[in-house]
Amino acid sequence: MALTPLSEALERILATVEIKPDWEMVVLEAAPSRYCAETIDATLSVPPADNSAMDGYAVASRDVPGALTISQRVPAGHAPVPLEAGTAARIFTGAEIPAGADAIILQEDAEAGAGQVTLPAAQPGQHIRRRGSDIQPGDELVAAGHRLTPQDIGLLASAGLYAVPVFRPLNVAVLTTGDELREPGSGDLDPGQIFNSNRFSLAAQIRVLGMNVIDCGNLPDDPDQIGEALERAAAEADCIVTAGGVSVGEEDHVKSQIEQRGALDLWKLAIKPGKPLAFGQVAGTPIFGLPGNPVSAFITFALVATPWLVKRQGGQPSPMQRFPVRAAFSITRPGTREEFLRVRLTGSGEALRASLTGSQSSGVMTSLSEADGLAVIAPGTTVAEGDWVEVMPLWAL
Repeated sequence: MALTPLSEALERILATVEIKPDWEMVVLEAAPSRYCAETIDATLSVPPADNSAMDGYAVASRDVPGALTISQRVPAGHAPVPLEAGTAARIFTGAEIPAGADAIILQEDAEAGAGQVTLPAAQPGQHIRRRGSDIQPGDELVAAGHRLTPQDIGLLASAGLYAVPVFRPLNVAVLTTGDELREPGSGDLDPGQIFNSNRFSLAAQIRVLGMNVIDCGNLPDDPDQIGEALERAAAEADCIVTAGGVSVGEEDHVKSQIEQRGALDLWKLAIKPGKPLAFGQVAGTPIFGLPGNPVSAFITFALVATPWLVKRQGGQPSPMQRFPVRAAFSITRPGTREEFLRVRLTGSGEALRASLTGSQSSGVMTSLSEADGLAVIAPGTTVAEGDWVEVMPLWAL
């Protein structure tokens, strides 16, 4: 089977998403990282009335400069009375502007005495936040499919909402395979064993997306056990993610079990790391079979599984962000696959540079943990120090 370019693989995989999850109403406290089920428009103005942007004095600009009697005190949260002609109102940040006032003069520009204050000239509208200057009725606050951030929660609260419609989170089954894997905390390693990192990193990637993890543990390299575990996962999950067992070795059984118990739609990507990726379905449930090497598993999940999961969750997969950076490394031998190199960013502006974080082996997790992004190197390309390269920030993956 020929290697599939990443762009083509994404187009094919995303085209398989045909349904969205059910939705529910949740209070704002429970809404962060959930995906909005419908567009939310404002029903009121924010701020609801003209208010003061500063501590000071509310005046009619025609009455200053000069000395004015202080006719009222207006703290935030208290309704003012109309401003008496030729007077000033002591006012505080966020307080509603009295009718008849059209300017705020800062307290540090005033000379206050016993019941009076001497004020400089003022321009109409200065230091006043106008009604609806932030939000007006009918403004779109959050689009359908948007993943709610903490700042979105604050915005919705400022518009008077206490609950929002969100899609129910997907249930994603995670299953790793390998006789050599030992769970962290289970004791010392025996000869030939390594600790299972994929089970933890993949579950973390799923939870960061706001989805639920069904932990299916680790399976030995036994085809029957793997196949039965895949069918159990298919019965309770919206999607299955596996790590290991999709290459061409004699102990790689996940790929064959997908084919025997469902269908394989895609295998082998033209990327490095991450070539042996499988996508298909088991008993009607979509499955991503990721490579077993931990860096490969992380990167293929981020590049391929994440966009599909976001779309299946009812969200809007964003184009993968890339920005140009000067290379502080060189590549003298062009590759045949699109390559994603782990890089650290240093400097700023024109001096921003991307340096390799160390070994680019697909089993070296330190180089991934220390990276700020992935430098994307096209097939057949060489790089000299100082050349522009495109970098995908890890925080956006």
